[in-house]
Amino acid sequence: MNRLLYALLSGLLFCSLLSCSNKKEPTFQPGVIITFDDAFVDEWFDANKVLKKYDWKATFNVCRIDSIGAPQLQKLHQLENEGHEIAGHGYHHYNAVKFIAKNGIDEYLKQEIDPMIRSMKHKGFKVTSFAYPYGERSADLDKALYSRFKIIRGRAFCGSKPVNEGCYFRDSKYVYAFDIDNSHVHFSYHYLLELLDYAKKNNKILVLCSHKPVKDVTDNYQTKIETLEFVCNYIKLNNMKFYTLNDLNQLIEK
Repeated sequence: MNRLLYALLSGLLFCSLLSCSNKKEPTFQPGVIITFDDAFVDEWFDANKVLKKYDWKATFNVCRIDSIGAPQLQKLHQLENEGHEIAGHGYHHYNAVKFIAKNGIDEYLKQEIDPMIRSMKHKGFKVTSFAYPYGERSADLDKALYSRFKIIRGRAFCGSKPVNEGCYFRDSKYVYAFDIDNSHVHFSYHYLLELLDYAKKNNKILVLCSHKPVKDVTDNYQTKIETLEFVCNYIKLNNMKFYTLNDLNQLIEK
């Protein structure tokens, strides 16, 4: 009887260990995170009016918060109330890598990060995500910001094909975004479609970044409303999901 009980218990333990070892990696509903950098609040607000029909949501990474007027702050709060995320993009919009090379990380935190967090909190925004200005980052910077933000975003500076791109969520708090400004040297609708197709077919979350939404491109750091509609329409037609950067934190915690 004891031998039989021992055999049963051993079998249960083995099956338990086997099931753990064969546990699949978590999968997510394929989708996209559209992020916007800088402080083009009026243009973001106007773009939202156009894109509401897609039930979209986005993350707006705000810099120079103390230079934003009261009407624009009200618009940011309205965007947040509609389900969008308001995140951080630096107090002065310094290039982090260049700044710390001259002044060190402690001074970067003192001048660029901590005053941004305090000021945004004072204005009613709880910042959990941060996007590096110019997209440049380093391991030391990531380490310094680890305890201050739940998600930290840089930029992916173009691979040769989607499978090699760094602009997909990889179950990490450190993410990279692909630039969809129409003025960007690497932008093309054909490649953007490839990135979206890869996300759909492989259950990936594609991270994109933009700056100023416009009807017609006249300068750098501008994205056509047409391009944003192209992305949103693809997501809706293919039963994919809109995420914010903060949503990723919830996925990591699962």
